[in-house]
Amino acid sequence: MQRRTFLIAGAASFMAALDTLVVTTALPTIREQFGASLESMEWTVNVFTLCYAVFLLTAAALGDRFGRKRVFVLGLVLFTGSSAAAALAGSIGLLVLARAIQGLGTAMIIPLALTLLVSATPPERRGAAIAGLGGMVGLGIALGPWIGGAVVQYGSWQAVFWINVPVGLVLVPLAALLLAEGGRVQRRLDVRGILLMMAGLFGVVFGLIRSVTLGWSHVQVLPPIVAGVAVLVAFAWWERVAPEPVLPPRLFRSRGFTLSNVVSTLVQGGMLGAVFLLTQFLQLVLAYGPLDAGVRTLPWTLLPAVVAPLAGVFGERLGVRRLMVASAVLQGAALACFAVVVAPAVPYALLWPGMVVAGAGMGLFYAVAARQPLDFVAPAEEGLAAGVNNAMRQIGIVLGVAVLAGVFAAGGGYGTPALFVSGLRPALWVGAAILAVAAVAAWLVPAVPARKGPGSQALTTAASGGDQPAQPLAP
Repeated sequence: MQRRTFLIAGAASFMAALDTLVVTTALPTIREQFGASLESMEWTVNVFTLCYAVFLLTAAALGDRFGRKRVFVLGLVLFTGSSAAAALAGSIGLLVLARAIQGLGTAMIIPLALTLLVSATPPERRGAAIAGLGGMVGLGIALGPWIGGAVVQYGSWQAVFWINVPVGLVLVPLAALLLAEGGRVQRRLDVRGILLMMAGLFGVVFGLIRSVTLGWSHVQVLPPIVAGVAVLVAFAWWERVAPEPVLPPRLFRSRGFTLSNVVSTLVQGGMLGAVFLLTQFLQLVLAYGPLDAGVRTLPWTLLPAVVAPLAGVFGERLGVRRLMVASAVLQGAALACFAVVVAPAVPYALLWPGMVVAGAGMGLFYAVAARQPLDFVAPAEEGLAAGVNNAMRQIGIVLGVAVLAGVFAAGGGYGTPALFVSGLRPALWVGAAILAVAAVAAWLVPAVPARKGPGSQALTTAASGGDQPAQPLAP
């Protein structure tokens, strides 16, 4: 049961995660075909991650209420169908709509894949299983630009989406027939909380994206951001009084849980916001074709496949906190390296070291990011905690792309290679600064002693951290 659950959950998570960035290599081609603006390109990426982020917790609640396997399979169906719709899109608007539905499907797949795997795995193997699944997600995100480049080079941008369809058609019946249900809890949906969260996030992200083309003084920029923040404050208040909140405030009473999610948000935002621009830099400035650009990211994209499994094996010995600090430091250093060397005619040899360092850091992150928050919650709340962490990571991507694209647009643009670099360099420094803050936050996460064995009660936080004792990972 454990092996087949891992294979199905891992394949589905890889496929869904792949679409986080697989479209980035195709962006120049899509932009040329539809005559789209930078803002439209941002929405092609951000609408996916925005819908993914805001629906994650809802998907977890639906899984508890109606059955985790049932919602997981529904997510596979939605993702597969919307992939076909994206490939058939005849306008940028239809493409953005299909990407939104893809985000909803992904929100059902990735967190429920984790909870299904956890419920099917013996306690003594859960750490390795979680790390393995995190590695599959990280590998999907990391390989996105390379796979997208190869597909666009020898096919078309539509093929980026068609590749999901046969995989989805195979996974749907396998998941329906072979997976166990994975638990079910009769709970009410926090509809008001869900609507408040979605409205608040949409206002903030909409304003940030519109700032790229309209400037900060425009009526479509600051008012939506302010309104979004106000709605998020209302959401926080409602969650404190709601009978069954979608985001229980009690989870954030743990300093370890809170800081773990802050780190995940910052790392995803800083790094993937930079990836959004760097993949375009390789094509638009250095004039590499889609495949050549993808091949040149291989030091970055393949290293997580090597580093993540090793981090999963040695995570208990070295400590998850140390690995998270190292991850943020390595990725921040890589962006700083890129910021120093980028130029309209920079030799690839000067970019290669930064890609190696970034790949190592990304591998560490995806091996332990999903695991760390679970050290600070009770076993019964692991599914909810995983959903919260996934949501925060996707929110980080949305905000990271919006913020770094805004910095890019303020100092540069697409007119000439020199103009592109003028905007890219400060955006990379901002990304490096975000990751530096993430490293500090990761260091402040309370240390958790290694487990002494299955069912051990030794998993408690450091007394100096001020946290409540964490519960064992195993029931």
